[in-house]
Amino acid sequence: MNKVILMGRLTRDPEMRQSQQGTPVVSFTLAVDRRFAKEGQQQADFISCVAWSRLAEFICKYFQKGSMIAVSGRLQSRTYDDKDGKRQYVTEVVAEDAYFTGSRSETGTSGGQGNYQPGGYQRPASQPAQSTGTSPNFDEFEAMGFSAMDGSEDDLPF
Repeated sequence: MNKVILMGRLTRDPEMRQSQQGTPVVSFTLAVDRRFAKEGQQQADFISCVAWSRLAEFICKYFQKGSMIAVSGRLQSRTYDDKDGKRQYVTEVVAEDAYFTGSRSETGTSGGQGNYQPGGYQRPASQPAQSTGTSPNFDEFEAMGFSAMDGSEDDLPF
């Protein structure tokens, strides 16, 4: 199984390019904090990622340098010959899904709500945009298909 899940910050603004066949592609680097700090200082790994087609467009539209993003995909190794004819080896994450993490102010995203998954993101027509004030009121939750819970937390099966 080849599955990678990362959460980190973009080290620079994503830039859209097109393949020779005209397919949108974006390459970006994620700064991913290591789980444990070394001698009191947090360390990060810088992971090269690539996204194609609609996911590339989504990332370019909603994320910029410093944005917090979560991606899932697969690890891929490839080789190519550079201009001098020297063989180059590349290992990168091919992103298949991308997700907003945290609030807009924390992630630094430029707008929009939701996540991209294959097939594209589109808010259901029955789901209103979340209010920009404090937390949504019960009427907004009810409009999204949620309802009040009867009983107490002690009645939950988990």
